Amino acid sequence: MTGKSRSFRFVLRFILLLSILIASSLIYVGCAADSIILPANHESINPGGARREQLKVYGRTVEYWIARSPSARDRQPDAFVLFFVGKGDRADRWINAVANAWDDKPVELWGMNYPGSGGSQGPPSMDRVGADALAVYDAMSRAVEGRPIFIQAGSFGTTAALSVAARRNVAGLILQNPLPLRQLIMGQYGWWNLWLLAGPVALRLPSDLDSLANARHAKAPAIFLLAGADEVIPPRYHRMVVDAYAGRKYLINISGAHHNDPLTREAAEELHKDLDKLWREPATGRAR
Repeated sequence: MTGKSRSFRFVLRFILLLSILIASSLIYVGCAADSIILPANHESINPGGARREQLKVYGRTVEYWIARSPSARDRQPDAFVLFFVGKGDRADRWINAVANAWDDKPVELWGMNYPGSGGSQGPPSMDRVGADALAVYDAMSRAVEGRPIFIQAGSFGTTAALSVAARRNVAGLILQNPLPLRQLIMGQYGWWNLWLLAGPVALRLPSDLDSLANARHAKAPAIFLLAGADEVIPPRYHRMVVDAYAGRKYLINISGAHHNDPLTREAAEELHKDLDKLWREPATGRAR
């Protein structure tokens, strides 16, 4: 056998092996996309004084937690806040801290756990996130008796927040490090696998979590908190959502901040001022 023939057979075997590996990867990624993007989380968490509630969505249990800001603990709230956590996290971990951050504004917060996380029935499923978020909003709207509803979210939670804001009446949004998930997967993670792995994951994303499309239909005023050195969602992806957003925008750029960094004192002060502006204009976002 000549050297040329051996080389040709080696190339054929390599191509065959590579094809098998790629096909196996595509099958695996196609099946595991939900758990990759939306991992289950059942760790034990102390929710403090937060109250656990549940509702049924298409026969499944969806868990959410309720807490009030300091100024609403001895009186009825003037407004409500629907809160969505980031990827892999839990509402019961953050609900009290977020409620405390509203401080002098008397609000009641509801924080939802994603499918397969906490007490929300699984398995993890991206297809269920939008429907669950709308169901919790609708339950809240029945409880608020016409009072305004705000939405607050960070990272992955902004996909659920924008999905609701595009389909329901809200007074305003607070979005930290907003995420255009499909664009991030394709642009940030597709190049090293020639989009053979990133493509199937991106295709698995439901249309109701398309942040850019939803941003174009969201009309409520929104505060955007943008980490300038975000290593998880690079700032150019934040900007895609900001540029697409149809409502009035208040931008708080936090130079040098990474994805999970706490707010600087300057950013917190600016957020407080912008929240005052949203608070004065809630009439357009009263629950229907």
